[in-house]
Amino acid sequence: MTAQTRPYNVLFLCTHNSARSIMAECIMNRVGAGRFVAYSAGSMASGEVNPHAISLLKRLNYKTDDLRSKGWEEFSLESNPGAPELDFVFTVCDNAAGEVCPIWPGQPMSAHWGIPNPGDAGGSEAEIALAFAEAYRQLNSRITLFCALPMASLDRLSLQKRLDEIGKSVAPDESAA
Repeated sequence: MTAQTRPYNVLFLCTHNSARSIMAECIMNRVGAGRFVAYSAGSMASGEVNPHAISLLKRLNYKTDDLRSKGWEEFSLESNPGAPELDFVFTVCDNAAGEVCPIWPGQPMSAHWGIPNPGDAGGSEAEIALAFAEAYRQLNSRITLFCALPMASLDRLSLQKRLDEIGKSVAPDESAA
């Protein structure tokens, strides 16, 4: 990769864009500290952000007012010629990883960083909150690893290998909240 004159644009995809991809967008925008601009979208957006995701993000001092569930067509050249040029596209759920994606602006590198869906968690409020905290922890770990990569010194093949490795990484066991 060559040195970037603008921040890297990163899109996180999930089927419903209601929890994991939303959390990843928030984490990347915080951890990336201006080097990265994150977006999120879904292949079949639910139209609403999961209230458990909002609750967790608020507890962790993220701004949540502007978060919304949106379809991936907002970032597709076919539907939106003014879409931002993407550098990276990460799927964070297994369903989205298997879907045929639209044509993205730019020539983004992509990887699958599957995280279990906390929205599927059942049980008590505490058990559900724990599932969301675990998804957050895994995403935070992977995004932190990604942001630490020496982008300018890695060629595309080496960078792709690192992206795939990050997607297979397991976060150290520590609490998110």
